Amino acid sequence: MDPLSGVLSLLKPQNTMCGGFDVGGDWSLQFPQHEGIKCYAVVSGQCWLAVEGVPEAVHLKTGDCFLLPLGRPFRLASDLGLPPVDFRTMYTRPLNGGIAIWNGGGDVSGVGGYFGLEGKHAGILLGMLPPIVHIKKESDKLALRWSIERMMQELREPQPGSFLVLQHLAQMLLVQALRAHLAEGLSGSVGWLFALADQQMSGAIHAMHADPAHPWTLQKLAEKVGMSRSSFAAKFRETVGSTPIDYLIRWRMLLAGDRLKNSGDPISAISQSLGYESESAFSTAFKRVMGCSPRQYSRGRDLVTSH
Repeated sequence: MDPLSGVLSLLKPQNTMCGGFDVGGDWSLQFPQHEGIKCYAVVSGQCWLAVEGVPEAVHLKTGDCFLLPLGRPFRLASDLGLPPVDFRTMYTRPLNGGIAIWNGGGDVSGVGGYFGLEGKHAGILLGMLPPIVHIKKESDKLALRWSIERMMQELREPQPGSFLVLQHLAQMLLVQALRAHLAEGLSGSVGWLFALADQQMSGAIHAMHADPAHPWTLQKLAEKVGMSRSSFAAKFRETVGSTPIDYLIRWRMLLAGDRLKNSGDPISAISQSLGYESESAFSTAFKRVMGCSPRQYSRGRDLVTSH
């Protein structure tokens, strides 16, 4: 499994809402702070997006997609000079699998979803992203178009199983938007997500995710990507923000935490499957990274992970 798929699988993004909107005339809607990620695409028309704490508003055009990963309050409007009204003015009832129409509709429409992230590790993805991820390149919009158009069709012409189809389409939209953001280059950004844009660093991260139990060493990882040991170590720290071995240990512990919560496997089996010869060595590493012992974690104790 590739690193982005692995992290998203670990976070288990769940749609708590997916639907569409269709507005007409002059309008300005204020949305409150939220948990998780909001991911939307403009199907027709254009509008403005303003997010709290971001100096410049974003002009959204037909086909544009945007992610709001940090949960900040935001506003969508035909004109930012208009006084905003609460979004519930448009969403007069809980919207899930439908289209909200306001002011008669006809000028701006969009589709998307809201994703809650399971567990206490959302920071491993959300901490890498800016307040707004704006997908606007024509090539990226072309890749997103099928998902967007299919979502709108399912909303306008519901069929048996439409809600499940919408959930999967919304997840496709989320992954495609993250891919497009990653492909932009993101020069100067630090973190595992941005390192995937670098061929050598991506190769090392892929290797660790593909076989986390392997006895990786700095030398083995450097050889894997065709670099010298010292050059690889320096570049990995510069792009990812940690040493390769620290990254590997943390990924192992995140996988272990997921299995402790969800699999029912004994600690001895989990430790061996992740390359630890003794349960005590595994427990020491787990406590250092996750903030509590494996047994405490499996019983549901709150934890603090070292980011």
